[in-house]
Amino acid sequence: MDKDYLLEKWLQGGLTDAEKEAFSKLDDAQFNQYIIDAAKHFKLSNFSEVDSFQDFKQRYNLYKTPVKKLHWLHPLLKVACVIIVGLGIYFTFFFNKLTHFETMASEKTTIELPDHSRVELNALTEVWFNAGNWNKKRTLELEGEAFFKVATGSVFDVKTDDGIVTVVGTQFNVKQRDHYFEVKCFEGVVKVTSDTITRQLHAGDVFRILNGTFSETKTTVSSPKWTHNISNFEAVPFKEVLAELERQYNIKVTFKEIDANRLFTGGFVHGKLENALISITQPMNLTFELRASNLVIIHGKEN
Repeated sequence: MDKDYLLEKWLQGGLTDAEKEAFSKLDDAQFNQYIIDAAKHFKLSNFSEVDSFQDFKQRYNLYKTPVKKLHWLHPLLKVACVIIVGLGIYFTFFFNKLTHFETMASEKTTIELPDHSRVELNALTEVWFNAGNWNKKRTLELEGEAFFKVATGSVFDVKTDDGIVTVVGTQFNVKQRDHYFEVKCFEGVVKVTSDTITRQLHAGDVFRILNGTFSETKTTVSSPKWTHNISNFEAVPFKEVLAELERQYNIKVTFKEIDANRLFTGGFVHGKLENALISITQPMNLTFELRASNLVIIHGKEN
């Protein structure tokens, strides 16, 4: 028999014996009886009359909790949730996983990007990039110093805390240290943006921001000297030279009664610490002491 027909006659109290038997076999017969039993506990003043069967049916369907009809959906919903979560984790992990390279003090290394561009990392340098999504987002993050040999036709950005370098098939060096941001272009063209300063560099151009002061200079070399195990400096505070010495030799340098902001031009060779110390102290009329535990003390010469 039609369920709606039985429900309407049940509400009117007009079910025949055969209809009562059919009504009792309905899935929600117990729920229907609960409504009648619960209604007996209400006072007459709180009773609201149902205008029609259709009004009751709408309220009934609104509050009725389905018991069996959705049971077959539960396993499918669980499977669907597992698949969705799994795909979300997979794509998040695969497309957002960053490839990370890092060098220690006195260490250098060369890596290759997905487009076959090559990057040489100086000591104490880190880079991150998304290899899985490289073709869509060619971005590399840098902390430290690196020399880039970009594959012809490749375009990507090098991001640092101090600025962004945009490149197309070129060779350039980026140095980003504390209060020191420098870009040297050796081949092709690079665009450098740092805060409000934007410049386009050609081969031989040098972009530098040192202790908040911007300058532009030139270089005549064809590649950074540190890639040939030489650290060179042009009019930089002496403390920057000592910081680089620490990175290249994994030592601690302290100084006594010297002007660490005095400008230095020159360099030192990697490999033998004593020779490096002689190279940077003699031009500044300084002396040095080698102590145990990789400690170096630099001070002025006694008169």
